[in-house]
Amino acid sequence: MKTLIKNITIVNEGRTFTGSVLIENDLIASILGNNDQIKADITIDASGQLLLPGVIDDQVHFREPGLIHKGEIYTEAKACVAGGVTSYMEMPNTIPQTTTVQLLEEKYNRAAQVSLANYSFYIGATNDNIKEVLKADPTTVCGIKCFMGSSTGNMLVEGEGLETLFKNAHMIVATHNEEESVIKANIEEYRNKYGELIPIEIHPKIRSEEACYQSTAKAIELATKYNTRLHALHLSTAKEMGLFSSGLPQNKRITNEVCIHHLWFDDRDYSTFGTKIKWNPAIKSEKDKLALRDAINSNIIDIVATDHAPHTIEEKGNSYFKSPSGGPLVQHSLVAMLELVSQGVFSYEKVVEKMCHFPALLFNIEKRGFIREGYKADLVLVNPQDRWVVTPNNIFYKCQWSPFEGITFRHSVTHTFVNGTLVYQNGQFYETNKGERLRFNR
Repeated sequence: MKTLIKNITIVNEGRTFTGSVLIENDLIASILGNNDQIKADITIDASGQLLLPGVIDDQVHFREPGLIHKGEIYTEAKACVAGGVTSYMEMPNTIPQTTTVQLLEEKYNRAAQVSLANYSFYIGATNDNIKEVLKADPTTVCGIKCFMGSSTGNMLVEGEGLETLFKNAHMIVATHNEEESVIKANIEEYRNKYGELIPIEIHPKIRSEEACYQSTAKAIELATKYNTRLHALHLSTAKEMGLFSSGLPQNKRITNEVCIHHLWFDDRDYSTFGTKIKWNPAIKSEKDKLALRDAINSNIIDIVATDHAPHTIEEKGNSYFKSPSGGPLVQHSLVAMLELVSQGVFSYEKVVEKMCHFPALLFNIEKRGFIREGYKADLVLVNPQDRWVVTPNNIFYKCQWSPFEGITFRHSVTHTFVNGTLVYQNGQFYETNKGERLRFNR
């Protein structure tokens, strides 16, 4: 099967140029000029549109198993492809927690049955499961997730458990960095002042800059001591930027990520959105938001992801301590970043670099993340002149809400190809073919 996408503006590897792309079965067969005469089974004339590599999201929570009233692999992977996300890496804090190879493989088996997007799953670290973690195959598992804060029970890894993990880890250790002792002291302070009815505006003071900085610095210290391949997730403060170096991710042992909500919102937005924008780590000040944006442009920040973490709107509507942290984002991550392009914050090339190229390089993903001949045809067509408003009627998350409701975006995802197959087109899904398990050159 050959599919020709012609008359497109291609954004890839720091260049924007016009041309055509020929897909043959699951691969990119050729990158052509518009005047080349090519016969294909299907031809799509995409004049005026952008062609991007599929987005690779390295941090999502799809809630399956155990929490499927919030989301599940099937529904959230559909939301992915509707937003141009063709590959994702999902987290282990489900019920049961994915802390054994057997439970990990059960997730892979489920995704093979229902996921429209390509997939990988982290194995979760605990204080005492290092032998089990080391059974995971680095060529077929994206990494090890380590909660250095914002978790409970055995998945909050501390003390000797942290030392053992960083010393022995055989692949990327992806960390959630918030110092629990700082957070607990802050909670006690504000509970004494407000009781149980703490205003949401206090959230960034409880999950403070200092909590983030101390934990991230600790992770870097351990990674430096043991030469661990460290990936620090969802950085949220200007202060943390001073801990990292600029450069390409394949040249670093210590890399990082920022998430859409920390680039879009700041603490002034709590008065409007309330607990809908309650995340861990917390959304912080405008100064922090602007510093994170600058760090993307200077390559201090390596990749942009979502930390997609759906909850029902009823759960989110509870008071501060009862409202869970997290929100749904995968359907709107690419268009939000492209909106920031329209606002002059980023370039198209920088968005593609941080959401497509650098995740592939950082995780050593086989033949994805670029528009290159011989690579998997994970591709996204975007209309750059299509204003649309986020409403409940065009949201595909199982939880059926978004923190972006009411916001107008100037770009829309029109087509998404996964492994050469059209899986999404203008609100319609084609579900015959499923995504593939990601492979890693390690």
